[in-house]
Amino acid sequence: MPVAVQKTVDEQSRGAVLKGFSEESENGHTYYEAEMTFHGRSKDVLIDGDGAVVEVEEQVDFESLDLPVQEGLIKKAGTGKIGKVESLTKHGHLVAYEAKVVTNGKRSEIQVGPNGNPLDHEE
Repeated sequence: MPVAVQKTVDEQSRGAVLKGFSEESENGHTYYEAEMTFHGRSKDVLIDGDGAVVEVEEQVDFESLDLPVQEGLIKKAGTGKIGKVESLTKHGHLVAYEAKVVTNGKRSEIQVGPNGNPLDHEE
């Protein structure tokens, strides 16, 4: 792993338990993902080869979300049961909330924007 990536992993995982690490390629670019647990909650950090944080998925409590976000997730889940919810931050900006949903035994993921509204496209 590049030194810049290791430095970012060290900074992002301070106080966390590092669970795993992977390397992935997308559109000709190599990214590194650090999976960790911070105070009992999951946090995944995607880092580019220069050590810049590209994306962070961090588990949040459903009850801590603003009411419009809760309502948006409930509406999108329909009859499904909402499980783990994560905030999705790209390049330092909150872009969506993502939830795991189980409907009739089938697992899926749903997303809403930071204001609870449906997204034009999945992040």
